Amino acid sequence: MGMNIDNCPRCGKIYVKNQFQLCPTCLKDLEQEYEKCVKYLRENKKCTIYELSEGTGVQINQITRFIREGRISIYDHPGMSYACDVCGTAIREGHICESCRTKFSKDIRNLAEDETRKTENSKQTITYNILNKDNKKH
Repeated sequence: MGMNIDNCPRCGKIYVKNQFQLCPTCLKDLEQEYEKCVKYLRENKKCTIYELSEGTGVQINQITRFIREGRISIYDHPGMSYACDVCGTAIREGHICESCRTKFSKDIRNLAEDETRKTENSKQTITYNILNKDNKKH
């Protein structure tokens, strides 16, 4: 029976696969980063994500992951926000801002309507061609 091993996505070292998909060293480092963030936020309720990153040395994308995973709550931290995945606008929940969400919804609706029109037009063309063939004078 072979071992399930992989390369750690953070450091590249080989490790035995686990539910966290990180080697033990990186997992420990990640937990230390998390603890630094939580401690800093307790002491600096009004800080921004940039101030948190600068004050802890934790990268903004990692802080964003902590927030999205629900490990860090920004509910009581009015200055905290992170970037929309699409446009970069500051948001406090989810992955995209309301403006991008609305635009995507509109685009999806328009695509669906275009498909419906194409389907209806092709049905009309087929019907017209069939009627023409049947109504021909010989």
